[in-house]
Amino acid sequence: MSKFKKKKSGDMPAVNTASLPDIVFMLLFFFMVATVMRQNTLMIENNLPFADQVEKLDKKDLVMYIYAGKPSANYKQYGNEARIQLNDKFADVNDIAAFIASERASKREELIPFLTTALKVDSEANMGLIGDIKQELRKVNALKINYTTKKGSVFGRN
Repeated sequence: MSKFKKKKSGDMPAVNTASLPDIVFMLLFFFMVATVMRQNTLMIENNLPFADQVEKLDKKDLVMYIYAGKPSANYKQYGNEARIQLNDKFADVNDIAAFIASERASKREELIPFLTTALKVDSEANMGLIGDIKQELRKVNALKINYTTKKGSVFGRN
């Protein structure tokens, strides 16, 4: 009898799965942090106009978006004239004041003076509708307005 026994066969050791939960949770946290949530579902056509002098907004969380344009193909039952979209629903001009109030209420009080209203208006939209939107914004003292555009030549050529 010998003290040391030889291996009978060249079996591979079992795969160590002790660190598997750590790896799974690390991936879970990575995707939770890196994923950007969808903001709004566009219900209108939104072909933005072109502009050649464009500035980028720094803090997107301080921006309230108002969309205007004709209803898209999925929402033709709402007509063919330009409509206003606030968040995920069609709205009337009179609903803008309540929208601004709710957006202000959702922010901290010290951030309210820095809120900006961004108008994402279709290039084919009626300027009368945009004028009405601006009048409502003046009534609720939302005077910081940004017009969202595509970067390019004003005449539509890059």
